[in-house]
Amino acid sequence: MDLLQSLARFLDRPLFPWKRLIVGFSVGQYLFEGFLSLRQYQILKEKKPPKVLESEVSQEVFDKSQAYGRAKAKFGFVSSLYGQAQNLGFIYYDVLPKLWALTGIWLARYAPAQYTAEIPHTLLFFFTFNVITTMLNLPTSYYSTFVLEENFGFNKQTLKLWVTDMIKGQALMVVFGVPLLSAFLAIVQKTGNGFFYYLWLFGVGVQVFMITIYPIAILPLFNKLSPLEEGPLKIGVEGLAKRLEFPLKELYVIDGSKRSAHSNAYFYGLPWKKHIVIYDTLIEKSETEEVVAVLSHELGHWSLSHTTKLFGISQFHMFYLFALFSVFINNRSLYESFGFHREFPIIIGFILFSDALAPMDTVVKLLMNILSRKYEFQADEFAVKLGYSKELAKSLIKLQIQNLSTMNADWLYASYHFSHPILPERLGALGWVSDEKTSDARKMDAEQPLKAADREL
Repeated sequence: MDLLQSLARFLDRPLFPWKRLIVGFSVGQYLFEGFLSLRQYQILKEKKPPKVLESEVSQEVFDKSQAYGRAKAKFGFVSSLYGQAQNLGFIYYDVLPKLWALTGIWLARYAPAQYTAEIPHTLLFFFTFNVITTMLNLPTSYYSTFVLEENFGFNKQTLKLWVTDMIKGQALMVVFGVPLLSAFLAIVQKTGNGFFYYLWLFGVGVQVFMITIYPIAILPLFNKLSPLEEGPLKIGVEGLAKRLEFPLKELYVIDGSKRSAHSNAYFYGLPWKKHIVIYDTLIEKSETEEVVAVLSHELGHWSLSHTTKLFGISQFHMFYLFALFSVFINNRSLYESFGFHREFPIIIGFILFSDALAPMDTVVKLLMNILSRKYEFQADEFAVKLGYSKELAKSLIKLQIQNLSTMNADWLYASYHFSHPILPERLGALGWVSDEKTSDARKMDAEQPLKAADREL
């Protein structure tokens, strides 16, 4: 505690150039990530697939995958530049202090006196800021869904569904944001310098609550969960769960095809009661044993305690974030650098603290991706020990082709961005030797791609 207070006094120096420092962090990160993207773009111009995939991927599929990768990369260059321009514009034109003052004027004019305190003011500021950023990001969101994904056959959303999802998302932001943000601010206000202990305990409670409430109250707003029908797949999955002593409560199929061709399979729930969810698109495009192989990989994460370890790491990360926040929360020089000379709102301090922490977040992201890729190899090895080596490899290859996923990656780009190993690395670890062309485009119906979600496999 004394160490944190000493650090807080050391960092609170009059006229310290916090704004220039944070702008420098932002520009430096943008340039670094742009450099990595340029390295990856050179890989996306290659004409031949990696050696391990030569007998699996037709030239037509490989060319289309490379074209899709280049299209996403070009969009990434533009969207990241647009995002960086937004960020610098907000800083240069003092958007935060101006918006804080404006929302304060609205409350003074139109709200009863009891609603002009910091918590109501923060709520109005936060939701106004969220609406502004959402509107600013509509063009890139629309292009990504209805131009980029549409051109390669992945998008299944209608404009009406896209708008409806956005409205539901904003409504959920209000329903959950008001009590959670109010509690966050109240804890900081009422618990003194040691607020971060209580804030951390509150964060743990919120995470457990969301794990419980998400599939019951939130997921059904966007997708339909149906019990998996009786048949070989259900028998296979239940047999796998019993074999591993996995506490399976329910098996569901989710209508992922309602929005896109994304595919995934995952589990959720409390330690003593788990539910498995399989995307309808995965069932449609895979053999029964291949779906079971995918789930053997996912349950490998559970059996090897990966989910528990990652949860523990996330708790440590959250604790040290809140502890460091206590160092910056009363830093007048930080507030004043960004135009706050009379008021020092907690939410503004947290936003500026997050910006100042950007270099450390970059390192944490790199380390977490390294750990995640290690866990993916271990989960693959777990599936191999269960006897699913061939089926898992075939499933990975099919998904790679149907997703038009990148067949290869620059090592530095992959180290920084990828939480999963690239396919050639995974096939090599699986000891895959092709006995037939699993991915022949004529057999795989390449006109109906199946796109994987970020955490698939």
